[in-house]
Parts: sequence; C-alpha cells; structure tokens
Amino acid sequence: MTLTIALSKGRIFEETLPLLAAAGITPAEDPESSRKLIIGTNHPDVRLVIVRASDVPTYVQYGAADLGIAGRDVLIEHGGAGLYQPLDLNIARCRMMVAVQNGFDYDEAVKHGARLKVATKYPKIAREHFARKGVHVDIIKLYGSMELAPLVGLADAIVDLVSTGNTLKANHLSAVEHILDISSRLVVNQAALKLKYATIQPVLDAFAAASADNRE
Repeated sequence: MTLTIALSKGRIFEETLPLLAAAGITPAEDPESSRKLIIGTNHPDVRLVIVRASDVPTYVQYGAADLGIAGRDVLIEHGGAGLYQPLDLNIARCRMMVAVQNGFDYDEAVKHGARLKVATKYPKIAREHFARKGVHVDIIKLYGSMELAPLVGLADAIVDLVSTGNTLKANHLSAVEHILDISSRLVVNQAALKLKYATIQPVLDAFAAASADNRE
C-alpha cells in the first residue's frame, strides 16, 4: 500500500528532510534539480509529490496524497476542511505582519477611521484581522511582489509573511503590526489515516519526536 506525501519546494522541503530522515525516509532525488513531480524514496512504497505550497491541503483533502506539510497561513486560507492536523512541526517559522511604506502613519490612519487599501496573498487572514480591529479595508489580491504595491500607489499597506525583514527594508517598508506567528503543520487525510494506519502512524510518531527537538 503506497504512502504519498505532498511537499512544496524550497524552505519547507529543506526543513522537512530531517523529519523524513527521522522516519527513515530518504528522497531519491532533489526536487530543486529534478523536473520530476513524483519522487521516489528509499522505500518502494513511499513517494513524494511536489506541488505548489498553496495546493498541498487540496491534494491531501481529496486523497491524492495521504500526508502533507503546509504552512499555517496556507491552511487558514484553505479552511482546513476534511483535514486532520495532528502536529505543529515548528519548521519554516515566520510572522504574518502588516507593513507600510516608510513615512506612512499607519496608526494615525487607523485612529481616524481611514479606509485602507491592503494588498496581500492572504485575503482571509487580512480581512479577519482588520475586521477584529474594526478597520475598513479594500483587499487587493496579489500573487507576488507585495512590496511593490505601496511603492506605486496600489495599496496603503500589505499583509505578508516576514522572516528576516530584509526585503521590507530594501524596499523602504516597515512592519507595523503583528498578526500571527506562522509555522508548518502536518496534515493527514482522515480516510487514509484509517485505511493505512499501520503505515502512517509510525511516520507521525517519528515526526512528533523530531519536531519536539525543534521546540528546544
């Protein structure tokens, strides 16, 4: 019975490698250098599927993958329907922040009830955040280069992930409000957990033990 794990390229994949190793799983190829979207492992019955980060929950929800690793941001935007989320893996950690162009008085604008234009890849998170604050916003959905939006007058503010803050600084932006901390979670297809319990549970246990080390 084949076990399929959905992963995305980049930071999440790199930080997942030690977790896979803890479960005795080694990818046969590096997805950064391979064009293959399905990658075998040292176990003939375990494979990795490489998908966009935002698609991981969908593949798991509909059973195309048994397990997946996705950021909390992606899971909130997806809604998490039909997904079992047993573990915060404490990897790919960053912060969801509100940022504005240097010189823009965000606090003053909020205080006086200004209607803000907010550019983001995360409309659900942004909308809920500003609703809690009682701030009226127009959400502008973008798919990349959030930092550009305030610089060309498309938006007053952005809501985006911030790790080091270097990209904001390079583009004359400043983070002005923390929304929530982000890390990556393990998600499991609920039907697969029942049907493949003997295969999946040891992986969950290994991931749990290895991710506990990330908290230290």
